[in-house]
Amino acid sequence: MSLTDEQRAEIEAQRAETAPTRRVTVPALEEILYRAIPVLDHGFIRVVDYMGDDGAVVQAARVSYGRGTRRVSEDAGLIRYLMRHRHTTPFEMCEIKYHVKLPIFVARQWIRHRTANVNEYSARYSILDREFYIPAPEHLAAQSAVNRQGRGTVLEGEEAAQVLDLLRTDAAQCHDHYVAMLNEGTDGTPADPARLGLARELARMNLTLNTYTQWYWKTDLHNLLHFLSLRADAHAQYEIRVYAEAMLSTLEAWVPTTFAAFRDYRLGAVSFSAAMLRVLRRMLAGEAVTQEGSGLSKREFAEMMEVLAREG
Repeated sequence: MSLTDEQRAEIEAQRAETAPTRRVTVPALEEILYRAIPVLDHGFIRVVDYMGDDGAVVQAARVSYGRGTRRVSEDAGLIRYLMRHRHTTPFEMCEIKYHVKLPIFVARQWIRHRTANVNEYSARYSILDREFYIPAPEHLAAQSAVNRQGRGTVLEGEEAAQVLDLLRTDAAQCHDHYVAMLNEGTDGTPADPARLGLARELARMNLTLNTYTQWYWKTDLHNLLHFLSLRADAHAQYEIRVYAEAMLSTLEAWVPTTFAAFRDYRLGAVSFSAAMLRVLRRMLAGEAVTQEGSGLSKREFAEMMEVLAREG
């Protein structure tokens, strides 16, 4: 990840400021507030604001005036009950805002989660930096033969080198042409006074999807947990999964009791259909159940067997 001197100075200035408040604060999250956590080659996430804590979840569930005299273990038990039984509204009482720098193609996948407030860097107003995501060789894979939206065998040797060269060359050339069309001297050379230059809102169409963009992303705790349950999953695309994994560390710092319940009941849990449960009961009774006799499709049966074979 690369931050400019100006960005580093801005972050340090933000971290140097303090303000008295009667609002709840979380020391562990305050410690990392504003800090950029590196993701991919040029990306990052950083928490820039938040509201509430584990106590706010408990307070909302009990609709009480304050923390009262209940023990921490009781609060943890309530949060685990809420998570286990999918009582989601108390988690909506907490909010968090992230500043995220990410490749455009990851942003287009991320934005499908329509339960957040988003404000993205405007390429109509500003000029995008010359920064592109280039996968590390170990993440350069062919299309999966069994999953239409997944990856298969990792490319190697000359084939991998050729793909990486194409990615770098295409991104660089497109950005060069973008700068040339703008005619604003962003490449360090003076603008040509004889040319007007293309409008920024038009020139941006030439950029590749691995160009980096930035946005502010604000959401409540319930919808953050939903996002993380999908995107921190092993089946999620690597490039968005690493952002989700970085956000997990901020979640743990912010609401550790909620994080522990989420880890146990969402990240580390699976759901079985009614038909799967019937098969599981037969297996527990000692019956050797085959796919043909299970009543499940080949894919559903294989998924069930994969889950049962998975180590905890």
